[in-house]
Amino acid sequence: MNPDRIFILTGAGVSAESGLSTFRDKGGLWSQYRIEDVASIEGYERNPAKVLEFYNLRRRIHRDVQPNAAHVALGRLQREWGARGGEVTICTQNIDSLHELGGAQRVIHMHGELGKARCHDCGDVTPADGELSLSLGCAACGRVGGLRPHVVWFGETPLELDEIYDKLAAADLFVSIGTSGNVYPAAGFVAAARREGAVTMEINLEPSENAHLFDLARYGKASEAAPAWVSELIATV
Repeated sequence: MNPDRIFILTGAGVSAESGLSTFRDKGGLWSQYRIEDVASIEGYERNPAKVLEFYNLRRRIHRDVQPNAAHVALGRLQREWGARGGEVTICTQNIDSLHELGGAQRVIHMHGELGKARCHDCGDVTPADGELSLSLGCAACGRVGGLRPHVVWFGETPLELDEIYDKLAAADLFVSIGTSGNVYPAAGFVAAARREGAVTMEINLEPSENAHLFDLARYGKASEAAPAWVSELIATV
């Protein structure tokens, strides 16, 4: 297989191996909060200080994590495939920056980025390495107290969907890594790629909810299976 355009979708299973708990982990950070309180616009409007503190806590946790072998391998693939005239689109459902730390040069963050803040009023997006608080003002519009995490909450529309579907339509190979296959719209990407004639493959700890839609599959830890696949793919060229 020697595809020109590769579309890679990554999910929580990739970052979990770097030590970030997933939404479904028992005893993880999410188990200590009600989703409605910290991951919805209604929760933010009811108690913005609580929401900001939750994401400040997540930001502190994220500072200590490092990319694993899967992140590094995908960064390598994107660079080397591009140098050979191909294209690798990395689209992630994760809000961390581990793909970039692993060497990826361009990542579509469909659920936003924890390391950025967005003004609730004017929509301006800026880097936010420090903690957010109600005392901070927006550099663009000047409003104080309206900076929220640049993340997509439940009920909000994921980001960059037009670009995502354009890339899916052009892809020769669609690869899903570390995803459950039950969170939409990302769970529908494999079907969209199949309709356009792409070969589909999943790399996962176990079969996903939509495993029947994949032509190829490798099961095991992303940090082991993804680097092995990347090395094999690069060696075929």
